Amino acid sequence: MQNHYPLWKNLLVLIVFAVGIIYSLPNLYGDDPSVQVSSTRAVKLAQEQANQVESVIKTAGFNIKAFEFKDGHILARFNSADDQLKAADLLREKMSDDYNVALNLAPTTPAWLRSLGAEAMYLGLDLRGGVHFLLEVDMDAAVKQAEERYNDDVRLALRNEKLRYQSVSKDSGFIKVKLNSADDKPALLKILAKDFRSLDVTEPKEQDQVWLKLSEKEVREIKKFAVAQNMTTLRNRVNELGVAEPVIQQQGENRIVVQLPGVQDTTRAKEILGTTATLEYRLVDVEHDVQKAVEGHVPVGSRLYYERNGNPILLDRRVIVTGDQIVDSSSGVDQDGRPSVNISLNGVGGAKMGKLTQANIGKPMAVVFIEYKVETKVVNGQKVRHKEKVEKVINVATIQGVFSHRFQTTGLDSPQEARNLSLLLRAGALAAPVDIVEERTVGPSLGQDNIDKGMLSFVVGFALVALFMVIYYRLCGVFANIALVFNVFIIIAILSMLQATLTLPGIAGIILTVGMSVDANVLIFERIKEELRNGNTPQSAIYIGFEKAFATILDSNITTLLVAVMLFVFGTGSVKGFAVTLIIGLLSSMFTAITGTRMIMNWVYGNRRVEKLSI
Repeated sequence: MQNHYPLWKNLLVLIVFAVGIIYSLPNLYGDDPSVQVSSTRAVKLAQEQANQVESVIKTAGFNIKAFEFKDGHILARFNSADDQLKAADLLREKMSDDYNVALNLAPTTPAWLRSLGAEAMYLGLDLRGGVHFLLEVDMDAAVKQAEERYNDDVRLALRNEKLRYQSVSKDSGFIKVKLNSADDKPALLKILAKDFRSLDVTEPKEQDQVWLKLSEKEVREIKKFAVAQNMTTLRNRVNELGVAEPVIQQQGENRIVVQLPGVQDTTRAKEILGTTATLEYRLVDVEHDVQKAVEGHVPVGSRLYYERNGNPILLDRRVIVTGDQIVDSSSGVDQDGRPSVNISLNGVGGAKMGKLTQANIGKPMAVVFIEYKVETKVVNGQKVRHKEKVEKVINVATIQGVFSHRFQTTGLDSPQEARNLSLLLRAGALAAPVDIVEERTVGPSLGQDNIDKGMLSFVVGFALVALFMVIYYRLCGVFANIALVFNVFIIIAILSMLQATLTLPGIAGIILTVGMSVDANVLIFERIKEELRNGNTPQSAIYIGFEKAFATILDSNITTLLVAVMLFVFGTGSVKGFAVTLIIGLLSSMFTAITGTRMIMNWVYGNRRVEKLSI
């Protein structure tokens, strides 16, 4: 009875193998190139809208493989990627901005597998095709924006406390406050200690001045927040694009990697990801002379802007509402047929807008369109990227009545600009400008070529390993190969259940695991052969071989496992993908090589008298 598993242990191994087979099966079925249509609003689409989408596609003559409407989402499956792309372009042209049209790959997994929750792995950029962007966050701009906010906040605090001052200005990284009298300095220091603890205070020789500077801790927090907020905004924007399984990861201190599998329109993706457009709402200063401001005499509480037609205009320094207080937006047209954006504000923004409009009925309010543009210029033979902040007044309208949370903004050049601005406002404004420093495109055909080569490598590697085991260890080698097959099923099943993204490095990790997993069987079989040479019976040799080799197998796998964990912790992108498959493969191979192989040998050789082993 040395080589006999109890019933529960046999059932456990069989259940694990069965689960591995079932949950790896979805990966054998392909995907249909599809177009997914959903609502950009919180509401779900109705059957009437689904019928409208289906009618648009069929009227254009496209051959639809299947049309599905479920949970308020529309999915049209096509026979070819060419039909998919053409249908998506047609729907974007015909449907309004209330619809989000996205390219997708819909799995063809049978219903009985889906009912068990079995789904295929996601395919990474290198296997499915798509675009890869490396974006760099402009940390200096984030710090400058914070300095401008503090500059305005300090000025406002002094006004609220009725503390007279000559000027509050930015200069060489400092916010310089010049008072009317040095006697007011204690009162100023008290205000700063109470409300501006994140600013370092410096007192220069001039007794009527105080210089303020962002503390090192505050600068670090601003930069950290800029990257985190930008990643959140980019995720929202990618969701608006409708990309399935995007990868958005931080790389280093100031870079973000964005991978969009399946995306074909790279121009559209770059436009949406890199644009930093937002809006600000300010009151128009009608009390001061605009021409004097153009000549350089800008009033203390105002700022000089220019309209799109080039006309100068004075606006109040205080911002009523900014883009980060916008919770929803949609494009449309106003009563005169002009492109417009319908704005919905959060509670704070709505309260501020309602209070201001109530107090300023009959006065003009301006909408400032803010955008960062990056231009590449050749200076002394070198390409230099120049960033420019563009601020233009796109609309000036008289406040006719009180409004707060919902209102309409006009003054846009075209419906396309209105749609883009609406999307950007819904997704949120970037905390700091980003610059696309690297761009790579992987075509679908190249992705399929990578899959084919990866599969060929796997098949050849598996065949060579299996052949070696059969030639060298005979029937025991067959047992090891059976366990190896189940090991592959278990790895794929776990990756599928985790909904992991498979990449080329991931395939490499699986192939490496195939080669490494039989190492445990080699150690066991060699120990069995040694025990046979020492005169032990076959049953004793099997028992001792598995028991004594376990410690060696465990030690060798733990060292490899530690390295794989370090790769996962400190690696990025493709390195993590390799590490994940290697970790899963190592743990799975220990189970199949030790427990699985022994169960098969117990079935063949256990509970009977054996004269000779086929090893």
